[in-house]
Amino acid sequence: MSEPGDKPVTQQDEPRRIVQRGLYFDELEDGAVYVHRPGRTLTEADNVLFTTLTMNTQALHLDAAWSESQPFGQRLVNSMLTLATLVGQSVPQLTAGTIIAQLGLDGISFPKPMFHGDTLYTETTVLERRPSASRPGQGVVTFQHTGYNQRGEVVALARRTTLMWTREAHEAAGRGTLEA
Repeated sequence: MSEPGDKPVTQQDEPRRIVQRGLYFDELEDGAVYVHRPGRTLTEADNVLFTTLTMNTQALHLDAAWSESQPFGQRLVNSMLTLATLVGQSVPQLTAGTIIAQLGLDGISFPKPMFHGDTLYTETTVLERRPSASRPGQGVVTFQHTGYNQRGEVVALARRTTLMWTREAHEAAGRGTLEA
């Protein structure tokens, strides 16, 4: 039922189109903490597939019987899977379609292990932003990614430096629309 004053919808009216993307350099807030949800439960299948795809034959990821005799008493989720998921969880909210390049990762650590069935939740803080000195319309952003398990324990940390578009430069370059 329409309300008085509502504009009637006709076939000529086009709906507003909203394209999912990350944030541009100029939309990021220094010091802001971006909370990425949903979390991702890492399963045995995820771990075995990732481990074998990357040719990491570490028994701690593949051999249940041997891992039972080791300090954690069970297989561990491959830390590279944890790292990839940590960064990946931030992409839809922060960098999808707005990043030019990943420049580096450092400060990577895994204070606690992830086990099969643990859920990874990621939060990202913008540590620093600066316009690129050599690439007008682009900026360098340093993110701090922090991963927590379902118990709130920190399981992964990584600083990630990226080269990102400003909205104006991206649109001027004709690449600002992410439509197919």
